[in-house]
Amino acid sequence: MTSRALAARLPGRAVRELLRGGGAEPPPPPPGRLENGQVCRSYSVCGARGQQQQQQQQRLFGRRGGVAATAGQRGRAQPAAPHTGSAVDMKSYLWASYNETKKVSEDLIVPGRSSFLNPNAIFANNEVCLSDIEIYGFDYDYTLAFYSSNLHTLIFNTAREILIEKHKYPEDLRKYDYNPNFVIRGLHYDVQKGMVMKIDAFHYIQLGTIYRGLSPVPDEQVIEIYEGTHVPLEQMSDFYGKSSHGFTMKQFMDIFSLPELTLLSCVNDYFIKQNIDFEPVYLYKDVKEVIRDVHVKGILYRAVEQDIEKYISHEGKTGAVLGRLSDSGKKLFLITNSPFSFVDKGMQYIVGKDWRDLFDIIIVQADKPEFFNDKRRPFRRANQRDKLLWDKISKLEKGQIYKQGNLYAFLKLTGWTGSKVLYFGDHIYSDLADLTLKHGWRTGAIIPELRSEIKTMNTEQYSQVVVWLQGLTGLLERMQAYEDAESRMVLREWIRERHELRELTKTIFNPQFGSIFRTHHNPTYFSRRLSRFADIYMASLSCLLNYNLHNTFYPRRTPLQHEAPLWSDQLCASISKSPNVEEMAQIK
Repeated sequence: MTSRALAARLPGRAVRELLRGGGAEPPPPPPGRLENGQVCRSYSVCGARGQQQQQQQQRLFGRRGGVAATAGQRGRAQPAAPHTGSAVDMKSYLWASYNETKKVSEDLIVPGRSSFLNPNAIFANNEVCLSDIEIYGFDYDYTLAFYSSNLHTLIFNTAREILIEKHKYPEDLRKYDYNPNFVIRGLHYDVQKGMVMKIDAFHYIQLGTIYRGLSPVPDEQVIEIYEGTHVPLEQMSDFYGKSSHGFTMKQFMDIFSLPELTLLSCVNDYFIKQNIDFEPVYLYKDVKEVIRDVHVKGILYRAVEQDIEKYISHEGKTGAVLGRLSDSGKKLFLITNSPFSFVDKGMQYIVGKDWRDLFDIIIVQADKPEFFNDKRRPFRRANQRDKLLWDKISKLEKGQIYKQGNLYAFLKLTGWTGSKVLYFGDHIYSDLADLTLKHGWRTGAIIPELRSEIKTMNTEQYSQVVVWLQGLTGLLERMQAYEDAESRMVLREWIRERHELRELTKTIFNPQFGSIFRTHHNPTYFSRRLSRFADIYMASLSCLLNYNLHNTFYPRRTPLQHEAPLWSDQLCASISKSPNVEEMAQIK
C-alpha cells in the first residue's frame, strides 16, 4: 500500500486529538475570572500557568496532554477566549468552540472512505501464534454448521405450541410470530420481574434497553424498581450465565436462546395487555421447560434432518478449512452436545460423505459444560446408529464415535494439553470458559453477529455519528468548568444533543438493544466475557482461510485511561488492525 493510500485511510493525529477532546484548544479560564472565581484582566496570573510558561508548553507540545499539534491544527484559527466576563462573550465563545470542533470532526470523514474494518478478519484479545497450534478442536452448532433464520422460527413455533397444548396457555398466543430482530445475544432477563435488559461490564443497566413484554420500561420506573441502575453481584448470573441466587438474573448467551427470550417477551406481553395476573417465575420455568423439550425430545433434530436444505446454511467453506488443516498435518477433533445422527447428516451436507476422515476424534452428546468438570463420567463407544456399546475405553481412536466422557479422561488418553490446542465454539461459557481458565487451551469464539455489526460500523453514517459524538463529549468535558448561567444553558443544549447521538449509535444496530458488544460507551457484559474467555474471535471459521498457518494474531494496544497516546503503536490503532480486502486477496 502506498503512503498516499495509507494517509487517505488514516484519521491521523487530528482524530486522536479529537477523540481525546483535543479538537479545539483546551480553554484557560477566560480573562475576567480566575479558577477561584476572582476577577483578572491578564492571562499572566490566570489558571495554573503564567502566559510565558503556557506559551513555552504550547511551543513544545502544541496541546495540553503532551501531543504535538499537526501542521493543519497550527494553521487553523482557534476560537479566542472572551476578554470580558459578559454572558454574551461566553455564549459566543462556547458556540465558536462548538463550531470549530464540529468542523474538525467533519473534516475527518472522507466521503466514501469510512473506517474500513474487514468483516472477515480475525480479532485478538490475546496473542496467538498459529505456528504453535498442533491440534484444532471444534463445537458443531454455529461453529461447523450455521443455520438459517428458519431454525429459530421452528424453535419458537414448536415451543409456543407445547406451551399451549401441554401447559394450557391461552390459544391467542398463536397470534405472536417470531421476530428475529427483537432481542440480541447477551441480554439479561430478570426472572422475578419479567423484564429483559442490557447490562454493561460494570453491572449497570443501560437505560432505554429495558423491556417488559414487547414494550420499553420508562427510565424513571427502572431507576425506582432497581433503586438506581446498578445490579449487585449477588443478583447477576453465575459463571455459566445461569441465575445464581434462586431466580434472579439469567444471561442469554447462546444463539439458540434467542427464540426462548423472544417467546418469554411475547407471553409476558400477552398477559400484561390482557390484564392477566401471573407469576413471572412460573412463566420463566414453563418457557424454559418447553424450549428444553424442543431440544431434548429430538423435535429440532428430526425436523432439521428431514429438511436439511431449509435449515442449514451451506457456506461451502467449512470443508475447505478442515481440509486445509488436515493437509497441513494438524490433528482435528470434535466435541459437541448434539447426537451423532444429527451431526452426521449435517456434515455430509456441508463437507461431504467422507467428513469423518478429517477428524482424529469425534465425541457426541458430550453434555458440555459438565464434560469439562465432571471426572466421573467415562467415555462410551457408539455405532453409527447411536447404539451404545459396553466395552471399556482405553484409547480414543480415529474412525470411532464416542459419547459422554469427560475432559480429564480426554487429556489423559490423548496427551493434548496446554497452548498447543486451539478450540472453537460459539458459547462463551459452555464452550470456552473452562478450557482457558482451567486447562490452558487457546480458545476461538465464533460470533456470527460480528460480520453484520462491522458492516454497520463501516457505513459513513455511523462514522459521522461516532466521531462527532466523541468530539462533542470532549468539548463538554473541557467546557464544563464554566458555571455562569449562560454557559450552563449552552452546556445543557449540548448534553441533549449528546444524548440523541448516543441513542442513534444504539438504534443503528438494533432499535431495542443496540450492539451486542457495547452500551453507549462501555463494553457490554457479553463483551467483557468474550474478552476474558476467547483468545481470538471471528464471524465464522471461514475467516481462517484469509491467513496462513504461521500467522500471529496480535491484540491491539490501546492506551489505558491514565496513559497518554504517545507510543508509536498508537499509529497502528488508527489503522484497521486486520488486513483490508485488497490485502487479503493476496493471501493464499
